[in-house]
Amino acid sequence: MAWEQAEVRTLKEGRYLNIEDEPCKIVSISTSKPGKHGEAKARIEAIGIFDGNKRSVVYPVKHKVQVPMIDKRQAQIVSVLGGAEVQLMDLETYEMFTLPIPDELKDSLQPGEDILYLIAMGRKKITKV
Repeated sequence: MAWEQAEVRTLKEGRYLNIEDEPCKIVSISTSKPGKHGEAKARIEAIGIFDGNKRSVVYPVKHKVQVPMIDKRQAQIVSVLGGAEVQLMDLETYEMFTLPIPDELKDSLQPGEDILYLIAMGRKKITKV
């Protein structure tokens, strides 16, 4: 299981949430007061980790949502493959794998450097050098 359940009222900005089966980082949360016949609702705006799309949802504050398990790890760059991909070796498990290079890091990756990457819902992404 790559996620756990949490109530909407326990979420905070900067944490993560699954929206449409996409792990997203929460940008803002605003709650409304309960109405005469209803309960308080929370409007959550988030940005997808892997696709960068902005998403917003409205849930009752007692609603249970999926929170993805985010694993942050270190890896060493073994080689840069054609400027679009990079071959990495995990520094804990010594596993070798290939990831696409994010646009903001295209010119700064060199073999031998250590990078941080994250794993969420079975997918990986380079976060910083």
